[in-house]
Amino acid sequence: MLVRPSDPERSRAFYGEALGLAVYREFGTGPERGTVYFLGGGFLEVSGRATGAATPTLQLWLQVADAARAHEELVAHGVEVLRPPVREPWGLIEMWIADPDGHNVVIVEVPADHPLRYRP
Repeated sequence: MLVRPSDPERSRAFYGEALGLAVYREFGTGPERGTVYFLGGGFLEVSGRATGAATPTLQLWLQVADAARAHEELVAHGVEVLRPPVREPWGLIEMWIADPDGHNVVIVEVPADHPLRYRP
């Protein structure tokens, strides 16, 4: 996944510090350098610079072990929570936040009793 932020330093602070994503690699130099973060089985690259608004068709889905604890940590980092953790009718616990450019980020907990946790 590739995100082109309007302010790369602000986005690196959000993804690296507020969300706590681990850096896989960096490239380039200065404020325009690119940073690639680990996303479990994938990667999130924050590089370049956007000139337009965020698109509502892009949403990041990040799974956490404990959505309530993630909520506390994000609030402590000053992240605006659009919706606190709620157990959805489909059984997942979801919290909604937005990155500094307005890309929606869904923080998801898969409860122990959910079918996604089932391992035969």
